[in-house]
Amino acid sequence: MESTFFLRNLPWAVVGCATLLIALGLSGIARADELNEGRNLFSKQIFWLIVSLPVLVATVSIPYRFWRPIGYWLLGGTMPLLLVVLFLEKHNGARCWISLGIFDLQPSELVKLTFILALAQYLMYSENHRYLSGLTVPFLITLAPVGLILMEPDLGSAMLFVPVLFAMLFAAGARFRHLLCVSVLGIVLSPFFWVKMTVEQKSRVTALFTQVDGGPNPGGDRWHQHQSKFVMSLGGLWGSELSGMAFEDPDAYRLYAAQTDFVFCMIGERWGLVGGLVTLATYLALFAKGLLIAGATREPFGRLLAVGVVTLLATQTIINTGMTVGLLPVVGITLPLMSYGGSSLLTTVMALGLLMNVGMRPGYEMSSDPFQFR
Repeated sequence: MESTFFLRNLPWAVVGCATLLIALGLSGIARADELNEGRNLFSKQIFWLIVSLPVLVATVSIPYRFWRPIGYWLLGGTMPLLLVVLFLEKHNGARCWISLGIFDLQPSELVKLTFILALAQYLMYSENHRYLSGLTVPFLITLAPVGLILMEPDLGSAMLFVPVLFAMLFAAGARFRHLLCVSVLGIVLSPFFWVKMTVEQKSRVTALFTQVDGGPNPGGDRWHQHQSKFVMSLGGLWGSELSGMAFEDPDAYRLYAAQTDFVFCMIGERWGLVGGLVTLATYLALFAKGLLIAGATREPFGRLLAVGVVTLLATQTIINTGMTVGLLPVVGITLPLMSYGGSSLLTTVMALGLLMNVGMRPGYEMSSDPFQFR
């Protein structure tokens, strides 16, 4: 009986989109293994996919309301991990991972999920956020993980929290004019944040406005975006996989973090413009279905959970693809479901599991008003 409910109510559109994105990601990782360092990250990603399957089943099977009363505890339990990494040695200029022997844990990935759970728990019954002064607590909840992540420093992960906060506040009924006032305040304070940024982070931002298309690689922080756009252009319309064409100089394919942050470039090289457009269309379909799930859910915690997950994954996708095509600064952030990495994949799978969980159980605590205040 339970299995019948599971199969009948599972949001198969989410499953289909996620499966296609994983398959495209694996093809990009395999191409990067072939063209770059020769590292066999493809087989390791297969391992993480196998590990993620029972995690997905568990996340979908446990009714999402189980997490409703413990959101604060989960956030409080994962936040200390962000403190732990600050005392570890730097790797590639940042302290983002905790080595557990068989794999490296990235605490910021877990905190992204527990942050959504805690914020949903706070917003579901409180109407304080409907007043400008009531936005203080949600912003303090956000400031804590963002501040610690910026100390690593990991600008890419820190950038994800604010859009999630605004989207969940809006979904919970916060007034648009109040959110606009906060946004204006953020713009006014932007010079302060600029001063606090590291020299490397500033250089990556300024490199965005001094890009050079074509010709020799300019080097420096402009190297990444110049090379990523060049590698994508090698795919043409249909990509090297279908056209059979390949550039003679192997150095032309040299791309740092090709299996992780720049896997979208490998998709463009292997499957061309068509492959890139199919990838973006699949993401769009996934996020559209997620918003439909949120709209169909009258229970407040479930709706906020769905909005948070969709916003998180959509923001991450926009930033990653934007930086690979030269529209946004290179900040070092993975592409959901497609980039290599155990922590990133498991977090994304759990996020999608929660989204599907809400979609399977939209009728909890039905009432005329989707939000209850006390």
